[in-house]
Amino acid sequence: MVVISGIPPLARRLHLPAVVGLLLSGVMVGPHVLGIFGERRPIAEFLAQLGVLMLMFVSGLDIDLVHLRQAQTRSMLFGLLTTGIPLLLGTAVGLIFGYKLIPAVVIGSLLASHTLLGLPIVAELGAVRLEPIAITIGATVISDTLSLVVFAICQSTYKSGFSATAFMLQIVEIAVFVPFILLVVGRLGAYLLTTVEADENAYFVSMFGIMAIAGVLAGIVNLPGIVGAFLAGLAANRAVHDKPAKEKLTFFANSFFVPIFFVVTGFLIGPITFVRSIVDNFALAMSIIFALLGGKLIAAQISGSAFKYPSVARVTMWSLTLPQVAATLAATLVAFRTFDPLRQRLLDERMLNVVLVLMLTTAILGPILTQQFAPRLLEEVNERTGTAAHSGRDDLLK
Repeated sequence: MVVISGIPPLARRLHLPAVVGLLLSGVMVGPHVLGIFGERRPIAEFLAQLGVLMLMFVSGLDIDLVHLRQAQTRSMLFGLLTTGIPLLLGTAVGLIFGYKLIPAVVIGSLLASHTLLGLPIVAELGAVRLEPIAITIGATVISDTLSLVVFAICQSTYKSGFSATAFMLQIVEIAVFVPFILLVVGRLGAYLLTTVEADENAYFVSMFGIMAIAGVLAGIVNLPGIVGAFLAGLAANRAVHDKPAKEKLTFFANSFFVPIFFVVTGFLIGPITFVRSIVDNFALAMSIIFALLGGKLIAAQISGSAFKYPSVARVTMWSLTLPQVAATLAATLVAFRTFDPLRQRLLDERMLNVVLVLMLTTAILGPILTQQFAPRLLEEVNERTGTAAHSGRDDLLK
């Protein structure tokens, strides 16, 4: 309780993201330093597992589907590019550094998603109305969903071993599972929520139930629970929009369960081993970071050029897609705890450490760059607005 309530304000005073502070505090109280929780910690582990499910569920609930529908084609294009290019570059880096194909593709999938840590910055500036920001928010839906689907296929294949029949069966299961959650479970859940709308307590618990059912169904088709939780959040998104219980669930998750997940993740990090791993694998860490930076930049430049956006709009889109926090860390932990029939991890400890460095770097760099570029984008749009008023159009405004 002391950690999850006291560390985030301290981190903000040091100009660090709260997530970074929670991870570092987990390192300090974990088994490699102070050892407060000991080697066996079932309560903390259970709360952390619930926290990662709620993290992905709330991520699905918080996605603004209105932004996705507006400029839908542009959001789709940018989403595909900001997913596909980092995926290919990350896979290439994994293969170059000796990882087999499936772990290499998993590494690529980790770079494909992103967390909109810079969104509060553009919201405070009043820049969310700008089309480049809107399509970036929409692209988040595409990138997070596609990266999790790719990850799920790789994880299932790695656990059971590759065979053409099993692989095709997994593809079919995913092709059935995703629309089943989004359509069937989503509609049934919306109906259930409508029937208990007058009872806020029942409404709150029903949202938990939708998340739990989706997680169990994901396990039945050999998918990680985080995939089911994220899709359940998307499915329930419209039904719970602007409902007080949704705000309370988000508050409850973000103030308690999700911080516990980040703290318990810090338990996995041994400071000496971590530093030694980064020194020994410095080239790998730098390659992963530059693959992400380069892949997201190329995607933003191609999309921005196609949409005829100015350079400041393109780099703002790039900065918003840099942070690798929620989905990336959740998938990394699942991959670290996934074994093949020979008991070899899907992602080893050195890659876990590299991903943590990536998360730390991008969680700081992304918002800093957004803070630099977003005001300039807003200024340029304001300068163009007068000209656009005469011509009757403005490509940057929705």
